[in-house]
Amino acid sequence: MTFRSLALSNVRGNWRSYSAFFLSSVFSVLIFYLYASFLNHPDVVNGHILGAAKVHQGMKFCLYIIIIFSFLFILYSNSAFLKTRKQEFGLFSLFGMTKSQLRKLVIYENIVIAILAIAVGIGLGILFSKLFFMALAALLGMNDTIAFAVPLRAVWITSGGFFALFLLISVWTVLRMGRTEIIDLLKASRQPKGKLVYSRWLVILTILCLGSGYGMALLMDNDSFLLLSLPVLITVVIGTYFLFTQLSIIVLQFIQKRLGFYYKRTNMLIFAQLGYKIRDNARILFVVSILSAVIMTALGAVYIMHVQGKQDLMKDSPFSLAYVEKGLHMHNVINPDELRRIVKEDGFSFENEAKVVSIGLEKYSITFDTDRSTQLGNGHIEENEYQVDAMIISASDYNKLAKEQGKPQIVVESGKLTLLYRNFNQKVFGSGKATGYINGEKIELPVSGSLDTNVMNNWIKSNILTLVMDDLSFINRISGIPEDKQRVFYGFELKNWEKAAPTVAKLNKIVSPEMERETDFGRPERYSEMSEVVSLTLFIGMFISLLFFIAAGSMIYFKLFTEIQEDQAQFKGLTRIGMTRKEIRRIVVSQIAIIFFIPCVVGISHALFAMFALDNLMNTSNWIYSFVVIGIYVGMQTIYFLLASNSYMKSMLRGSEA
Repeated sequence: MTFRSLALSNVRGNWRSYSAFFLSSVFSVLIFYLYASFLNHPDVVNGHILGAAKVHQGMKFCLYIIIIFSFLFILYSNSAFLKTRKQEFGLFSLFGMTKSQLRKLVIYENIVIAILAIAVGIGLGILFSKLFFMALAALLGMNDTIAFAVPLRAVWITSGGFFALFLLISVWTVLRMGRTEIIDLLKASRQPKGKLVYSRWLVILTILCLGSGYGMALLMDNDSFLLLSLPVLITVVIGTYFLFTQLSIIVLQFIQKRLGFYYKRTNMLIFAQLGYKIRDNARILFVVSILSAVIMTALGAVYIMHVQGKQDLMKDSPFSLAYVEKGLHMHNVINPDELRRIVKEDGFSFENEAKVVSIGLEKYSITFDTDRSTQLGNGHIEENEYQVDAMIISASDYNKLAKEQGKPQIVVESGKLTLLYRNFNQKVFGSGKATGYINGEKIELPVSGSLDTNVMNNWIKSNILTLVMDDLSFINRISGIPEDKQRVFYGFELKNWEKAAPTVAKLNKIVSPEMERETDFGRPERYSEMSEVVSLTLFIGMFISLLFFIAAGSMIYFKLFTEIQEDQAQFKGLTRIGMTRKEIRRIVVSQIAIIFFIPCVVGISHALFAMFALDNLMNTSNWIYSFVVIGIYVGMQTIYFLLASNSYMKSMLRGSEA
């Protein structure tokens, strides 16, 4: 028998243990090839795909992530798998195999796995590349689909890169194989487990790290983000590691002291072994917990930013289409009938319309009694500089719009103004005064306070700021202003406005350049641009997250199979004294469930506090969306657990019956 045939025989014999590692490697190769095939697609290289530039850098970044993560994953998997084969290596050494021959055998085995994983991964990548291109074209908004192609450069980069990666890790791993004596190799599977011990000081450190990390996350805001973000990360990572190596032992000992629960049915066998399993797998459970937190936080953050971005667009621009005319009966910007005609031609309908007659406040300036450092307006700038104006509306018009938009009603003090001012920090100003010119006459009016809201679009030159006046004062003021000097705000809210970007482009064409600043048709376009970026980010990140998720689950699955011989021997002995298959299944499935879901629960805990910190940073509350992402992750983890426990149980029972 040659080394090559022996290597092939070992791979076949250990295939069930190799399968999780093999499939994860295949998935890494598959994702890498899909990204590389797009970057090296002839139409992308030649510049025929205009939208490719939007995702080019993102995909290159993802390729680097895949390579780095694959290196760490394969390195860990090889090292862990070799540790479980010490007895096998001891037998080979006993039969006369030298250290160099043993290393050569391991390298041959890894080359076999590498060739199979690369071939299957690239084959699946070619098979699914067309579907990948179709999805990418849809997200880029391309009219034509990306043609199917198999770029040879992508094939060579993927195959050469991953083969070199496997070979480098194989050489690195075998060089680290120590000079262990044959007797130690043969007794490796019978080494005593030792006593479960913990350090009281490390347990205290665990509680302090997690408590302080979570506490800082709860207190984090925009001002303290740069100061607290790194300490939060460091303390949570340290606390998570010692959670599995130290705190878990105390928890298990506490359970063992609850005699009524511990001696109930098979609980004693479950928790007696569980302590050693958690101790032996502490590092991998720690890694999976951190990966789970990163996956859920990253996807949740992108999803929340998308939802919050849409909400902010609607708050900043209450109407999807809005403009201001100077003159009660003038249509210098656009005729509202013409706007309605174009909108209806494109298949859209109106959910709401508004027409508000107002007073223009030119060269305005607003100062506040309690905050002298803040001044709103442009009354201090020169005539030849860019000027923007404010608008004064009546309290009745404000309350009507506020009611339609689900915002609170207000009562305005007689003779005073209420400022409507949307700002990121949700700052509310106190009393002050507003100065400016109304119909060429300089005026000064008291301001009673401000509200962090708006009912009309403020991305308009003539309505960069809105002030509300009581009805009687408003009527007295506007009655002295000629109709051709009054300002009229037109607002139109479309149904399905998210898809109205092409309609907006048509409307912009019929607005003269000098009137562009009097319009705010940008909400559909801004949403379209934002959705494109978010969709592409989610699309690219989804594959990376899936890679992390599958690799994390595979690590746990792989570690389970490295201990299967010991479990088979234990349950074989229990079967002889009368334990049934049902009881064995309950013990095995319970232990696997705890091993699978403990890092999931820890990761969810980390992610929830990260989401809370994100809410503080964005001044929002989006818990429902956080739980959507977490629910999807838990569902995927449950499916993975069911498949892994079923496969492990079959192997375990097969071995215990032998």
